Amino acid sequence: MQESAYDAIVVGSGISGGWAAKELTEKGLRVLLLERGRNVEHVKDYPNARKGPWEYPHRGGRTKAMEADYPVLKRDYPLNEKNLDFWVNEKESPYTEVRRFDWYRGYQVGGRSLMWGRQSYRFSDIDFEANLKDGIAVDWPIRYKDIAPWYDHAERFAGIAGSAEGLPQLPDGQFQPAMPLNCGEEVVAGRLHKKFGGRRRLIPGRVANLTQALQNRAPCQSRNACWLGCPYGAYFSTQSSTLPAARATGRLTLKPFAIVSEVLYNKDTKRATGVRVIDAVSSQTTDYSAKIIFLCASTINSTWLLMRSATDVWPGGLGSTSDALGKNLMDHHFRLGANGDLEGLDDKYYYGRRPTGFYIPRYRNVFGDKRDYLRGFGYQGSASREGWSRAVAELGVGAEFKDAMTMPGQWTIGATAFGEMLPDPTNTVSLDLTRKDKWGLPVPKVDCAIGENERRMRKDMTADMAEMLTETGAKNVRTFDSDYTPGMGIHEMGTARMGRDPKTSVLNEWNQVWDAPNVFVTDGSCMTSAACVNPSLTYMALTARAADHAVNELNRRNL
Repeated sequence: MQESAYDAIVVGSGISGGWAAKELTEKGLRVLLLERGRNVEHVKDYPNARKGPWEYPHRGGRTKAMEADYPVLKRDYPLNEKNLDFWVNEKESPYTEVRRFDWYRGYQVGGRSLMWGRQSYRFSDIDFEANLKDGIAVDWPIRYKDIAPWYDHAERFAGIAGSAEGLPQLPDGQFQPAMPLNCGEEVVAGRLHKKFGGRRRLIPGRVANLTQALQNRAPCQSRNACWLGCPYGAYFSTQSSTLPAARATGRLTLKPFAIVSEVLYNKDTKRATGVRVIDAVSSQTTDYSAKIIFLCASTINSTWLLMRSATDVWPGGLGSTSDALGKNLMDHHFRLGANGDLEGLDDKYYYGRRPTGFYIPRYRNVFGDKRDYLRGFGYQGSASREGWSRAVAELGVGAEFKDAMTMPGQWTIGATAFGEMLPDPTNTVSLDLTRKDKWGLPVPKVDCAIGENERRMRKDMTADMAEMLTETGAKNVRTFDSDYTPGMGIHEMGTARMGRDPKTSVLNEWNQVWDAPNVFVTDGSCMTSAACVNPSLTYMALTARAADHAVNELNRRNL
């Protein structure tokens, strides 16, 4: 079945897809936005956003039945009854793990923009030049100056709270006022700066939560319930920001329950002509045509889609001529660090529940430092006071004990390190032709693990945090390593990387597929390396940049 044509089709409605829809519609194109999952309407479809913990049957926890239904999600914190509907039905959409990979997915309008951690940092030229300098993988085809104006554009619209720090490894941006450090963090920040001569800095976490009203969005209410959907629109999501902007143009068509099975390709014109869509409810197939196509389905899904497309021309799928498609899967390795107790602040407290804490930017393998591994890591953490829950494990009785539990407890501080994972061609995504999902599509097969470089880095990631806490006066300092498996960071990147040569990359400097220049891929699959900072802001900037290029090329009749 053939439906009407559009100027552009965007596959996926998460952070990248929402930005593509906004940018393309605002530039005058009629856009079809396809989402394989259900619709989620802003505010109306956040049923748990204002619930108290006592209003849940299991107090917000998990059940044995949930663990049976979500065997992957149960491996970490995402499995709970509060926002279970935002996570994928694993029985309908399975995948194959050669080596364990924890893939946490959100299939609905808005995707994981509804549940993301909102930490928003820029890559620097240190990151864009790293592959070339280290002789790893391939060189990024862009540098910081190429994307800096688009970081500006993305930050102004999304609303990023942060502080200007003048750090070359972590460029400043177009910030709203930062969410300030609390008094415990301020004490440690000052001591850390003095102890390490400014080489190690503790700064407010840069976060996509508003501190000032923006568009039709209210400032953050410090509820720390972002992952349930924000009725105030205070954090950036497709629902609160890009989707309303795209709809306001009158040029957007949104279709949920639309699973794209392949990109349609004309081998004579060497252009994509549209996409084939399976209705997730009826299983009816429909073809849609467009002049340009943006793949924003998330890292593994976009690569999975490319592998299923144009197989009559390339057995490995659209974009496979370089043999780079499906290779160099990356994440950020983490779940380790240190914590300790702070003294001398018993008469101090803090206001509300900030949606961010502090950040310690990378300081390893930069500015003359040299370790026995490549790249580096940053820390995300916070200081706070223990509450009544500190008593749960105790056998306390009596009125005096109960009174004590109504008072704030010990000040504590801690941080988790997030480290860069090198691109490695043995970390792959492929098609498992022996296994099908609910709609008859071969499922993705993931084969990924950290390497020796990451294992060496992890030693410093715990030791350094313990050193910093000890040197700044924390007591009872304890390190932790909760073990890590790729995927847990929920920062999948790579497998359809950008590059300078069609022989070694899938995409060019404008995120165009070398084999089909009217197909753009701007989600995490495009990443040539991972850096150590959260990647979502970079996806926003790359998407806006690619959309601008696409419309310019369309107007020049080059697509």
